[in-house]
Amino acid sequence: MTALSVNLNKIAVLRNSRGGVEPDVLRAGIACLDAGAHGLTVHPRPDARHIREDDVHALGALCHSRGVEFNVEGNPFAPPRPGYPGLLALCDAVRPAQVTLVPDGDGQLTSDHGFDFSRDGGRLRQLIPAYKALGCRVSVFVDVGDPLVARAAAAGADRIELYTGPFAEAFANGDAGAALRMAAAAARRAQAAGLGVNAGHDLNQVNLAEFLGQVPHVLEVSIGHALIGEALYAGLEATVRAYRRILDAAAAGRINA
Repeated sequence: MTALSVNLNKIAVLRNSRGGVEPDVLRAGIACLDAGAHGLTVHPRPDARHIREDDVHALGALCHSRGVEFNVEGNPFAPPRPGYPGLLALCDAVRPAQVTLVPDGDGQLTSDHGFDFSRDGGRLRQLIPAYKALGCRVSVFVDVGDPLVARAAAAGADRIELYTGPFAEAFANGDAGAALRMAAAAARRAQAAGLGVNAGHDLNQVNLAEFLGQVPHVLEVSIGHALIGEALYAGLEATVRAYRRILDAAAAGRINA
């Protein structure tokens, strides 16, 4: 079955826009898990624009206490700064089940591209063992059209995360066929190299079933922006349950595999 990991960044964005503690990121995480999410995701950035270091610790403790997976995303090349000890130090302190390496920078509004393995493969190969030594499964963010995606295995990764933004845009425009074929091909290349496949970015209740029906053996989807937006109308627990129904239907074969 494809696992649902709820990304809580947008809850923290709303809290930080006003200051204080509301809405409470930890309370949101509890609500998501109570509603059936398989785990939680955060992406603490060095500029602390949303998730902060203290959130990582609180949510990590929650996930450990519940026996569910905690996924921490971040740029392994970003140096520490005040308020951000660095991705490796955070993982050392919290010991998440999974760390997802993402090549984002301060100037990016959101994660919008995967690693360039021709350029970054050697550096990743040097850094990944330190995360695995902490007991973390390592996933790396990749573009679906990257012909070198299998190099993630040579770098030491356990999984890839397919960047699904282009698919979501194509789906919204009514022609997702080419994007789906590219995503499926990338998944198969990765799986042939022994990698597991995750997916994330702009997946929502409208496009998720189509994606899972065409891309084989997706182990996890990380969904935040759309889920939190939908929850403004339907409520957080109801929205998480709606996603679980989609994933449960996929697992039961009620959508094409």
